[in-house]
Amino acid sequence: MIPLAALFPLAIALPRIAFWGLAAVAVLAALGVVLHRNPVVEALFLVVVLLAVAGIYALMHAWFLAVLQVIVYAGAIVVLVTFVIMLLNLGPEARGGPGVLTVVLGALLALGLAGLVGRAAAGFGPRAAGAAWNPQFGRVAAMGKALFGAWFWPFEVVSLALLAALVGAVVVAKRRLEE
Repeated sequence: MIPLAALFPLAIALPRIAFWGLAAVAVLAALGVVLHRNPVVEALFLVVVLLAVAGIYALMHAWFLAVLQVIVYAGAIVVLVTFVIMLLNLGPEARGGPGVLTVVLGALLALGLAGLVGRAAAGFGPRAAGAAWNPQFGRVAAMGKALFGAWFWPFEVVSLALLAALVGAVVVAKRRLEE
């Protein structure tokens, strides 16, 4: 039998291991979203990214956010994206190759993002001894106050932008059918 003291360091390290595992899955799947040529497969990679983010929310004990992430994003939004992809009938041939400017700009943005993620990861770890944890983080009441308070108008603008994008996709698909 393994003594409890020998297992304690592993118990402390498990959340960190789970975080880095989920973060690696999210980053690799995000690369699949960007690099794959088939739009339907890209939507499936997006589901993997969103599920990994839900797992990170669960590690933070933000259960409501984790459930919302799965239901709203991995469920409804990806279904909407897949619907638009099918409606537009996009194939791999619809996408052209990247130009030189796109590759250079993408590489610079990737390096900047890697620097930001590395800087944030360096500060990841157990909270400082005096740091306070907000017990309301990720709870329904806190989310409701945020959504119907300071974030009400930005939330409505994003929902209108999604609606406009869907209507635009339907108009483009209708023009293709008429031609």
